[in-house]
Amino acid sequence: MASTQILRRRITSVEGTAKICKAMEMIATAKMKRAQDQAMAGRPYTEKISQIIADLAIQPRVNGGIPSLLQKREVKKIAIVHIATDRGLCGGLNANLNRLVARFILKQNVPITVVTVGRKARAFMLRSGQNIRAEFSRISDRPTLLETLPISRVVIDDYSNGEADLVYLAYPHFVTTMVQQPTMKVLLPIKPPEVLPTQTGEYIWEPDPDTVLNDLLPRYVEMQVYHAVLELIASEQSARMVAMRNASDNARDVIQDLTLTLNKIRQETITKEICDISGGAEAAAAA
Repeated sequence: MASTQILRRRITSVEGTAKICKAMEMIATAKMKRAQDQAMAGRPYTEKISQIIADLAIQPRVNGGIPSLLQKREVKKIAIVHIATDRGLCGGLNANLNRLVARFILKQNVPITVVTVGRKARAFMLRSGQNIRAEFSRISDRPTLLETLPISRVVIDDYSNGEADLVYLAYPHFVTTMVQQPTMKVLLPIKPPEVLPTQTGEYIWEPDPDTVLNDLLPRYVEMQVYHAVLELIASEQSARMVAMRNASDNARDVIQDLTLTLNKIRQETITKEICDISGGAEAAAAA
């Protein structure tokens, strides 16, 4: 059985851990609301730009030909934009996303390159021995579109130059504070949503639909990547808050168990000392 000194040291250590976890929980809670609002605010814009592209895609071609970002090719090379966190301590958020991406990679029989966003994504791909095309990290907690533009530029250039025939975007989709869903979806080629003839609007495009579509397609890819980063940050802060709360609760349970064990040892020690004193007194009286 552990001594009282060792138990007191353990209790002090766990109390310090509990305080750290509680502080991290409070920080994550403060950041979580802002990150969630930013992610939710970006969804209507992403949906609207998809509708506009769908409407433009069914317009008659003025100059003929399909824009390169809409062209489907035979899949000989696949690229994955893997978006994970820079820091850990956020439960199974990164592990669940890594597991989804790993299962996808194992099913493919063509070369795969990876663009990693976040140090956890880079570390996973290095351990897996994947070909990392580019890596990005240290994205701020309040990112702007300018911060994610280099990611989008790498992806667009690789697809346009034939370095990739199919590009996937992997990120955690924020559902609720308790639920973050690992998601993989096709980023390139762009597949406009189907639009019924009754859903199309009567717009006047200047200078012409082809020019507007060619200018809008790169903006669409940039917004998809940017919105995925916003979803990641909202998911990260939510997962970290829940993980730190669970860690604080577990630390309190450990402290209670250690305190109970310490009290039992102290009680046993006191009882033993009383028995020794009583036995000594009886021996002295008998003598």
